[in-house]
Amino acid sequence: MAAVNTPKLLQKWFPHTTSPFIANAPMLGFTDCEMANAVNKAGGFGFIGGGFDFKPESTQLVELDKTLSKARSIAGITSSTEPLPIGVGFITFSPAGFENAVTILEKHRVAAIWLSFPKADTDHGSLVKMIRDSQKKSGWETKIFVQVGTVQAAKEAIDEGVDVLVVQGTDAGGHQWAQGAGLMSLLPEVRDAVRAKSASENIAVLGAGGIVDGRGCVAALGLGADGIVMGTRFVATAECPAPEQMKQTIVSATDGAVSTVKSVQHDIFQSTDVWPAQYDGRAVIGVSYTDSQSGVTNEEVIQRYNDARKMGQDHRRIVWAGASVGVIDAVVSVDELIKGIQREVKEAAARVLANI
Repeated sequence: MAAVNTPKLLQKWFPHTTSPFIANAPMLGFTDCEMANAVNKAGGFGFIGGGFDFKPESTQLVELDKTLSKARSIAGITSSTEPLPIGVGFITFSPAGFENAVTILEKHRVAAIWLSFPKADTDHGSLVKMIRDSQKKSGWETKIFVQVGTVQAAKEAIDEGVDVLVVQGTDAGGHQWAQGAGLMSLLPEVRDAVRAKSASENIAVLGAGGIVDGRGCVAALGLGADGIVMGTRFVATAECPAPEQMKQTIVSATDGAVSTVKSVQHDIFQSTDVWPAQYDGRAVIGVSYTDSQSGVTNEEVIQRYNDARKMGQDHRRIVWAGASVGVIDAVVSVDELIKGIQREVKEAAARVLANI
């Protein structure tokens, strides 16, 4: 089903972007201001990961403030009132103190804020209101993105007054809804929900999860998206600050249906198992997962993981990656990636039209 709102809505909001709209996911630890700037320069929309700890003494917020100051410098923005054309993404299942993050975001006047992984879908309502109140007070223009993995979550986000729904299918790499669906069924139903519930039609929909090239982009657009988000594909770029071994693991992986798996075990192995029960994560099947499947206890796997990290070894590091890893065959620059997808979109669209 074609998109209800104008396909150029996102370009209107973010004039530096080209069509189709392409954003990188705000992957905490794997995005920085240099990468976001490279995405912007190539015509995409750059996000950085802002974290999940919002307490006044949070080191994540201190680093975020420094990173956004650096981003302003890189972009050549000298005026404190000029918007910063990048976005910041947050993990929100422990939202206490979020007002501390909003203060930093308002200070730097970021163009977009991405909220994801609430403990309950309705928890974003108070955060959206907090951002809107800040906007009214300061005249700050920003757009609110909310990541959703179910139709119900999408409906609640629409009611909360968000600007962009990031519809994440279960082919995605990294954290996601444990019970969900791929974009083929999820995206059209979310698009229908937007059409049914949004009188203004000023809500954009982005597809995410398993998209790594122009063919996936065209598929997402055909399903009702106004643009796309990619995570795994951006990890395998020259500008991504991920370790080279992680990039090479993604490039060398094939047949994502069997080389990746959705599981809470990945977080257990690296001692980050603090996520609410409705979420798990997709990663490349590695040594730790194989050990676990062969009967090694979680305690022993964790010990082996920690020992490897202490020795500076990355072979046990969790490589979060989507099910389309088999299509990724090289580490390329951000510019090559975005420009290449734009060319592939035209070719793929032409093939579609030739068969109609």
